[in-house]
Amino acid sequence: MKIKRTESPLKKQLLTVALISRLLEEKGKDIPIIIGGCALSYYSREVYFTADIDLAYADRKSLDNVLKTLGFKKEGRYWVNEDLMLVIEVPASALPCKDSPVETIEFDEGLKCKIIGIEDLIIDRLNACKYWKSEIDCEMVELLLIRYKKEVDWEYLKRQAKKPDNNNLKELLEIKRRIRG
Repeated sequence: MKIKRTESPLKKQLLTVALISRLLEEKGKDIPIIIGGCALSYYSREVYFTADIDLAYADRKSLDNVLKTLGFKKEGRYWVNEDLMLVIEVPASALPCKDSPVETIEFDEGLKCKIIGIEDLIIDRLNACKYWKSEIDCEMVELLLIRYKKEVDWEYLKRQAKKPDNNNLKELLEIKRRIRG
């Protein structure tokens, strides 16, 4: 199996989600979206790395069946494939809003997977920075904003930051001011 021979841990994770996506699409289902640490690993170009794959997906039954087919076993809230040394968790059923941007990553043989847009990932990490006092997430927000400042949809980012469940516009604008200076 191509996934097993893949040396890059991130690429192995992405290819696994791409295979899961293909199997779900073949059943006429939507495909999951990579969120959390795996998304952060992708956008940070592996400056940050996590051992598990977090997905947003509503149809848990269909996803569970595909994971079983691929040799994953349910252990608490995680799906574990010891052969591939991969762990999957599905902490969300959807992205924060209907107009959330999503990026598609394409591989050979028509394999593809979807990943949360950089803007929603930045908001997620900004929340972790502010509310969980997570130093690494504070650093990652700054790194992402420096790296993607020209590609980021700043208007969308500000709208999301203003929402009551985020309430971090002041922090976002402070970081934006710092990275410009």
